[in-house]
Amino acid sequence: MEQNRHSDLIVVGAGIVGLAHAYEAHRQGLSVRIIERDARPNGASIRNFGHCCITAQGQEWLDVAYRSREGWISAAKDVGFWAPEAGALVVARTQAELAVVEQFAAARGSEAAQLLSAPELVARLGREGQADPSIVGGAFLPADLRVDPRVTAPSIADWLQAQDGVEIEWRTTVGHVADGVVSTSRGEFTASDVFVCVNHDMDYLYPDLADRWQVRRCALQMALASPVDGYTLESAVLTGTSLTRYDGFGEQPGIAAVHAELAAQAPELVDMGANVMFTRRPDGTVILGDSHVYGPTIAPFTDEWVTDGLVGEIGKVIGTDFNVVQRWQGIYASSPLTNVVDERVDDRTRVISVTSGIGMTLSFGLAARSFALV
Repeated sequence: MEQNRHSDLIVVGAGIVGLAHAYEAHRQGLSVRIIERDARPNGASIRNFGHCCITAQGQEWLDVAYRSREGWISAAKDVGFWAPEAGALVVARTQAELAVVEQFAAARGSEAAQLLSAPELVARLGREGQADPSIVGGAFLPADLRVDPRVTAPSIADWLQAQDGVEIEWRTTVGHVADGVVSTSRGEFTASDVFVCVNHDMDYLYPDLADRWQVRRCALQMALASPVDGYTLESAVLTGTSLTRYDGFGEQPGIAAVHAELAAQAPELVDMGANVMFTRRPDGTVILGDSHVYGPTIAPFTDEWVTDGLVGEIGKVIGTDFNVVQRWQGIYASSPLTNVVDERVDDRTRVISVTSGIGMTLSFGLAARSFALV
């Protein structure tokens, strides 16, 4: 085989997890080839909140999340993308929610989670006299990061492609991977190691592995709103439903009361699997979301009541009526058994897929871990 078809590492998939692995490999002086079936990053990596939720991870992945934070900061410096260390606000609107936030802060310490009174939290939102009067307090999580999801993964890909020793095969479909040989629609490529990072499409290449981990697709509905007058916060904003979606909060003893309260008082949010949260992009537009539905195949149709419910609930938090300018569906891998599938399927091939909604968060930490294990 021609020498230029061999690399130290092949990464299958140009989502953020694959790009993070390629970035780490390049930093270590390896030659890298990324193989991607699309013409640009176009999946879950551009359809999310742009929130690197470092602090709220459960104990199992907390160290990886903090290592990922280091990788994000390094990549932002090298590539030049927007990545403010803006933290995240957790808004509590009931005493049950506040109890979980307080338990979390007690468990993690004041450096990780800074408790806020209701007036302090509303002041951070910059919505005095407008925010939901039911807010009873919350917390600020300073370690969390923000990026603009629309441009960050494409920017990393562009930067990598401009580096010596990095090649990207766009619009190239992978059919088979085994023992360092990757068969594609553009012929065979070889490498000393292959990392397959194709997220929910794992079942196309490794159906038995996907079945063993019960990997399915999770679809979410999100929306983009026009800038809101006076709203300039760069921090991500999480609410009570977010407490039920992140393992760090889910480990606290009061979480059962939050689940019960939501089921009684907001069953429509439970029905849509809501994580009511929002983030502001550099241009002022606001990303609103999100809902969750699961299945082996996801229908392309979205339900208007879901988006309307999410947008309305977020509007209550900061006291505004949003002007929605875009709506979209995101899809990512999900497993009821694990947050991450990471398995060596032969001597030269590893399959790495984040099977929960924390791929952006863990990406660079997983890459660092992968090279420690190679």
